[in-house]
Amino acid sequence: MAIKKGIYILIIYLNKPKKIKIGTLGNIFFKKGYYCYIGSALNNLEKRVQRHLSSKKKIRWHIDYLLKHAKIINVKVKITNRKLECSVNKKVEKNSKEVIKSFGSSDCRCKGHLWYFEKKPNIKI
Repeated sequence: MAIKKGIYILIIYLNKPKKIKIGTLGNIFFKKGYYCYIGSALNNLEKRVQRHLSSKKKIRWHIDYLLKHAKIINVKVKITNRKLECSVNKKVEKNSKEVIKSFGSSDCRCKGHLWYFEKKPNIKI
């Protein structure tokens, strides 16, 4: 049975500093290191995560632009019918005060849904 609804965190590693054009956000400088991206899927969570892991996809979301240059090293998933994406985002914020502003947060009031970490983070949902 496919997992339908939930939230996820992608733990991403960028192996060198790089300026990347992120859709309408424009050019953003990314430091070498780790990033946590918080997302949700109210339908087909499993397919959404598989899409992020795929290298062959149409560029659609902010995260797609970054993933052309960086690698997902871990995925954390929580199955839920509740909209917890922003509350999980606030938990991640407590561990990293460096956000990529407006990244992945066009549909909410969060600062952003992509957080930078110099060292590999140990994030739990």
